[in-house]
Amino acid sequence: FPEMVDLTIDLNSFSFESSLGDDEKELEVIRARSNQLTICGCAHAAFLCRISHSLRENAKRHHGSGGNMNDLTLRVGILGLGRIGKQLLTSLLETTGMHPTQINISTRRPETDCSQRGVECYFDNIRLAAWADVLFLCFLPCNLASVGADLRTHLPKHCLVYSFITAVPPKRYTHTHTHTHTHTHTHTHTHTHTHTHTHTHTHTHTHTHTHTHTHLICGVLYSLLNICTSACLASRDTLVLINNLFQLNAPQEFTTQSYINSAHASSLSPDE
Repeated sequence: FPEMVDLTIDLNSFSFESSLGDDEKELEVIRARSNQLTICGCAHAAFLCRISHSLRENAKRHHGSGGNMNDLTLRVGILGLGRIGKQLLTSLLETTGMHPTQINISTRRPETDCSQRGVECYFDNIRLAAWADVLFLCFLPCNLASVGADLRTHLPKHCLVYSFITAVPPKRYTHTHTHTHTHTHTHTHTHTHTHTHTHTHTHTHTHTHTHTHTHLICGVLYSLLNICTSACLASRDTLVLINNLFQLNAPQEFTTQSYINSAHASSLSPDE
């Protein structure tokens, strides 16, 4: 075998003695910003799961366990266990009140042994997609096409796909895995947050917002509506559950018009 050559021997920037230049020091803020955005994204995801978990538990208590409601336990899947996946897992376990058995992970390295935390870990994207109510995408953008092929025909209609993949336009998600019930979190250097949400009533919402995160809350509310819709709850029962969840009373409570336009709302009966 030929002798190994040190390819960095003449690259001063790779030596331990090399310091950052003035123009490079300006970029140090990017690392801190990246960490901040990761924490912020995980906090949003944990909030969604905590609220969804609470809604399902309330639905079980108030409506029993008949029909499509025999199993309203929230099931969360994490696809990819890199830096963001690990941070997300910690956030879900420590802040949402969910039991570890409610979380499954698909990763190329299941031997990392998440089982010691009570979380089932394996390498089977199709199995995870078919199982999850909420599916978090935490892998590199270069793998989107191959993973999307795995998910294309195996995602349940009620499943919420929540993506942490960066530098991918929202339309590409639905084109890749033909699933329209998707949250995407992308951040730009102008502190703009793009949030896309499509809910099961065929209304599509694309929002761009600042640090108030107002439209993130809108996406969460539609996700809660989808949970109740998949459980075949009537609109009246759905509104009662959601208002109770946020402890809202008239006149501040949500109504049918909070979700859909007045013309369509007037055509619905309370049992629909």
